[in-house]
Amino acid sequence: MKQGIHPEYRQVVFMDTTTGFKFMSGSTTTSNETVEWEDGKEYPLIRMEVTSDSHPFYTGRQKFAQADGRIDRFNKKYGLADEE
Repeated sequence: MKQGIHPEYRQVVFMDTTTGFKFMSGSTTTSNETVEWEDGKEYPLIRMEVTSDSHPFYTGRQKFAQADGRIDRFNKKYGLADEE
């Protein structure tokens, strides 16, 4: 591996701006802001608009539309009941 061409990999704190949820992860992202973490040390702070704490898919607030298949659409169109 060549020396001096790779960005610095370090621990950073990511914060969800909509919920205030914070988590620490390794990253090469840089930031001018810092925050004190639970261990008492200061880490760079990266603000994010959407994380798993606020995304509708991960929180269960997302609604899924049922996609009917060809047979179901045919049965609905011609008034046929499902035979079970």
